[in-house]
Order: sequence, then structure tokens, then C-alpha cells
Amino acid sequence: MNKEILMVAEAVSAEKGVSEDIIFEAIELALATAAKKRYDEEADVEVTIDRESGNYVTHRRWLVVPDTELALLGTQFTTEEAAEVDPNLKPGDVHVEVIENVDFGRIAAQTAKQVIVQRVRDAERAQIVDMYRNRVGELLAGIVKKVTRDNIIVDLGNNAEGLLPRGELVFPPPERRAELISCTQSSGRAVNNTASPKTTRSSLSACQAMRAAKSRWTMF
Repeated sequence: MNKEILMVAEAVSAEKGVSEDIIFEAIELALATAAKKRYDEEADVEVTIDRESGNYVTHRRWLVVPDTELALLGTQFTTEEAAEVDPNLKPGDVHVEVIENVDFGRIAAQTAKQVIVQRVRDAERAQIVDMYRNRVGELLAGIVKKVTRDNIIVDLGNNAEGLLPRGELVFPPPERRAELISCTQSSGRAVNNTASPKTTRSSLSACQAMRAAKSRWTMF
């Protein structure tokens, strides 16, 4: 039993509020990425973790391609190469071999961390999108976070932001940050936020600014 993997999955799941399956998938991807680095050529590597024991197995895969196609080194077999491995293989088949596992304790820490963080971030983003998906047309309140030439960025709380086009303003735009505004959600679609990847934006319209600076303390 690999208790270390089970402990990591349980701890990160509890800390981030996402399912353990997402953490397991992130660890599998990190292990597969580390295993690929052992080869000079490209490699199709897949790691599967037993959710009960924490034990894992690593497979390398090759796709058999017809003779009319040029096989990619490391990830595909020609029919001649496939016949040398298994005479029963034919174009379209996938040959799978079990290869040596990478030690979980020796994975490049940064690689594992990046994969887990990205998967957790994707899961949190999906949760936020689900929260607002069915609230189109509903009146929302938030705090002005940023004012640009084309848009007003509204902090809705819980790592969610609203993207409000200036053309949708009912009253003159806010003159400063931290003002309280109310808006109608016009879309349940998430908008990529490159400035702050930890937040998720939705589209807003019909915004009204309420110019009471102290009201910002009544929000979240």
C-alpha cells in the first residue's frame, strides 16, 4: 500500500474542497510526465493509481498505423514493427507494455505541484461557473475592482468576477475602485482571466453604480 499518495490526495482534497479523484488524476499526470523524461523520443505514457491502496502501475502505449502513414517515433508502430512485437496486431490497435514506475517520492516536486495546482484550479473554476450558470437575468451585487477603457471588472466574492462592458451601464461609470454596484448577469459563460488565474469571470449587463463608499463594507 502506498500510504503517501493516499495521504496527499486526502489532504489536498480537504484543503481545496475538490474531489479526491481530481487529485489522483493530477498525481497520475505528474507521474506520467516524470516517466516520459526517461526517454529520448516522445512517449505515450499512462499511470493508473488504485484509489483504495494507492499502488500504481505505469504503461507505455504505441498505436499501430497503416503502411500508407509515416509512424511517429516513440508513439506509433509500422505494421512491420508491430508484427515483431505481436503478430496479431493490426492498424488501429494499441500495443501496451508495463514499464518501471517512477518513485512517487522522487518526482520533481515542482512538476507535481504545478500539475496538482492546475487541476485544482480547473476544478475550482468549474465550481464557480456552476454557481452562476443558472443565474442569468438575476440581480447581482459586487465591488468595483478595476475600471478600464472598455470594461468594469466587478468583484462578486468567492474568487468570482463580473466583466461589465461600458456600453451596458445605466448610469455614469464608477469613478473609483471599491464602489458598490448592482448588475444583472447576462451570461453563464466563464471568461478567461489572465490577470488573476485564481478568479473566474462572468458577463454582466445593466449596471447601476451606488456611490456610497462606506457601503463596500456591507458586501462580503
